[in-house]
Amino acid sequence: MPGLIGKKVGMTSVFGADGKNIPCTVLEVGPCVVTQVKTSEKDGYEALQIAYGEKKEKNTPNALKGHFKKAGTTPKRVLAEFSGYEKEYKLGDAITLDIFDGIEWVDVSGVSKGKGFQGVVKRHGFRGVNDATHGQHNRLRAPGSLGASSDPSRVFKGMRMAGRTGGKKVKVTNLKVVKVDPEKNLLMVKGSVPGANGSYIIVEK
Repeated sequence: MPGLIGKKVGMTSVFGADGKNIPCTVLEVGPCVVTQVKTSEKDGYEALQIAYGEKKEKNTPNALKGHFKKAGTTPKRVLAEFSGYEKEYKLGDAITLDIFDGIEWVDVSGVSKGKGFQGVVKRHGFRGVNDATHGQHNRLRAPGSLGASSDPSRVFKGMRMAGRTGGKKVKVTNLKVVKVDPEKNLLMVKGSVPGANGSYIIVEK
């Protein structure tokens, strides 16, 4: 699906036509530069590689410096591939927020906030104090029994236990577009978007 790379700005709220207050997330999307055009003859599939976000040249590997120089652009921070654009783009072209004109729904993906090592109540929503069964004794937020002790004598893979939470790629689908501002490269969507303010996100049609 066609899309763009952007950055999460923060949250706000606006009043809709019916007078209801709508919670919104403000996204700064694009402009993105086309850094590679992939074709069926050369790569086996058709896609566009686009880049977003400025990066210092001293922090860019030499291989990527040459890659960006070929596209006629400065070093960028984030790269992603998309396909299915209605318009044909060439190397070095800029793709702006205009591609979302008339679009009512978008999918947004980003890396969720990292919350460190957490217990089962916060990580998986265990009830804890409300239910003291299944081996749960007098520890209010403990997970309880993890399985039989004699057979199979091990803990099955995928058992919901305490561990590192967040910091994973999350995709939220079908977010309603509230407002598009191509001049300021701002896109406003209804609801929340994964990640902290300032984190990079991907918006797809």
